This record gives sequence, structure tokens and C-alpha cells, in this order.
Amino acid sequence: MKCVIIDDEPLALSILEKYITAFPLLKLVGKFDDAVEGRRFLKSNPIDLLFIDINMPDLTGLELVARLETRPMIIFTTAYKKFAYEGFELEAVDYLLKPITIERFEKAVQKAAERFEQKKPRQTEESIVVRSEYKAIKIFLSDIAFIEGMEDYIKIHLLGSRHPVTTLMSLKGILEILPENGFSRIHRSYIVPDLQVKSIQSKKVTLLSGFELPVSDSYLDFIDKWKNQQTS
Repeated sequence: MKCVIIDDEPLALSILEKYITAFPLLKLVGKFDDAVEGRRFLKSNPIDLLFIDINMPDLTGLELVARLETRPMIIFTTAYKKFAYEGFELEAVDYLLKPITIERFEKAVQKAAERFEQKKPRQTEESIVVRSEYKAIKIFLSDIAFIEGMEDYIKIHLLGSRHPVTTLMSLKGILEILPENGFSRIHRSYIVPDLQVKSIQSKKVTLLSGFELPVSDSYLDFIDKWKNQQTS
């Protein structure tokens, strides 16, 4: 999700930028300490998510959002609780009270990611069910960033979340319940969704989510397969 920060406090800008870099799903395309300058950028640059302070000079965050012709998802950030109602009146995804913790930030990002997924057509509505922490968890295949093998269990890394789903299963076992086409093993420790691969260089796969994973010699045929998919 392409995102922008607008906040007149340098410390807040710095903290939000640091948090954003911790989430591969987020891509920071602009940050502004001036609301007017930020509004000018938004007029000609479509984005998916806006982190914006409410109490700013010249133009408040509420006024800026209300005037946007094309409105992205909004997460308001402020030191004042009294603006919460106005924020939700503008259909904000969330309202973060300063000082913002990484845990609270993550919850807001997860809400935005869910809304983002709802707005776009899924690659597939297929899903799998795995057991994790004594629960059965349904996972949409289009939500999988990659799968990591860890000896007797695997971690299913999901788009928009820093916390993978961990389940007692081998990579061979998960391949047996995944669709025959669409997922590829690239290493003894990794499986990737073919549609999540952005580029391959020097036996290293870069995913759309920003992760970089190695391709081992035993699975070099994946590189040729992926290249052929791009030209077909």
C-alpha cells in the first residue's frame, strides 16, 4: 500500500516513518510537515493510505481530508482524544493517540490491510485451513506472502502482518494441500506464491511485499519456469 505521512511534528514524522519501514506491505511515497504542501502532493499522486495529524496550523487534518476529491484510507494521529468523533465521521480506518506504540500502529495497519483487500478483487477465493495455537485458522491463498520451513513446523507469512501463522507441518506437507499450480518451492526452507514474485536476480527472489529470499541450486528450475510465465 502506497502511503503518505502529514504531521507538523518532526518527532512524529520520524517515528511513523520508522514504523512504516517495519511493514513490507507499506511503501512510504511522501512525508510532509506542512498540510498545504501535503494536500498539493495528494492532488496529483494517488495513494492508498494517509497517516495525518489533526491539530496542525493553517489547515487541520480534518479539513484537509474533507476537501480531498479522491480520498485514500485515513489513519488520524493526534495527541487529543476530543477529535475522535470527527475522525470517524470521515470514515477513518483508525484513530491513533500519541505517543503511538508499534503494537497499536500494527493494529491500525491490519485494519487498513483488511479494507484494502476488500476493495480489490482477490486473485483467488481459494483457502486452506491449518491448526495453530489450538485453533483452526482459515487462510486465503491470496493473503500468503511466502511460507518458511523451520524443521518440524512452518511459518506462513501473511501480507499486512508482522506475525506469521505457525503450524506443525513440513514444507512437503503444506505443498500437498496447496494448489498444484501457483506455489513453488525455491529452497529447502521456502515456498513462494508465483504471483508474488516481482523479480529474480543472482539466485535471489524479490517479492512484491519487499522480502528477498534465496533460490537454492536444487530448485534453479523455478527461475526458468518463472521467466517463461512472464513471456507467455
